[in-house]
Amino acid sequence: MLEKLREKLQGLHPRRIHLRLPEAAVLIPIVNRPEPTLLFTRRANHLSTHGGQVAFPGGKREPQDADLLDTALRESCEEIALPRERVEILGQLSDVLSLYGIKVTPFVGVIPPDLPLVADSNELDVIFEVPLRHFLDDCRTHTDVIPVDGRDIYVPSYRVAAHQGDDHVIWGLSAMMLVELLAEGFDLPMGLFNKPEGKLKHLPPRRAPRP
Repeated sequence: MLEKLREKLQGLHPRRIHLRLPEAAVLIPIVNRPEPTLLFTRRANHLSTHGGQVAFPGGKREPQDADLLDTALRESCEEIALPRERVEILGQLSDVLSLYGIKVTPFVGVIPPDLPLVADSNELDVIFEVPLRHFLDDCRTHTDVIPVDGRDIYVPSYRVAAHQGDDHVIWGLSAMMLVELLAEGFDLPMGLFNKPEGKLKHLPPRRAPRP
């Protein structure tokens, strides 16, 4: 499965957003188990922005970062103590534009299982894994319909059981990245502009951020 994904991503030409905006990068870590999983984090509730939301490890580009891949690996090390040398990068996905006007570049990497990862309590409150099969089987609870500049974007929302407390909800920017990973890496018939079957949840119209 992962070897096929590597071939797909190496042949992908990710779309770049050519706007002069702040930049960020995230790592989409695939844990190399017999049944591969995706690793997520949940941002701490005390944070002023995105508190309690599920995200991939990552953050804003800093002046000392050599490139955006360096940003993703540095942030992953800072947030979850993931050594960069334990990450095998498979490829890069298309840029995604956040509602806060930040260009986010995702990188897909494979990491070994059972690393001694530790969440930075200043930013995160939990690290967790979800079987990749959950997304390949498209186990979404519903689809968020987001009108942006007059065009609907269809973003899946997934709910997975947590070991303690409330369930984890994977939606928004992270789910948008997952759509491309699943479509381009695993040939799933899905896309942000393809209306899916099932329950739709209509969100208020939004305007794409401008530079």
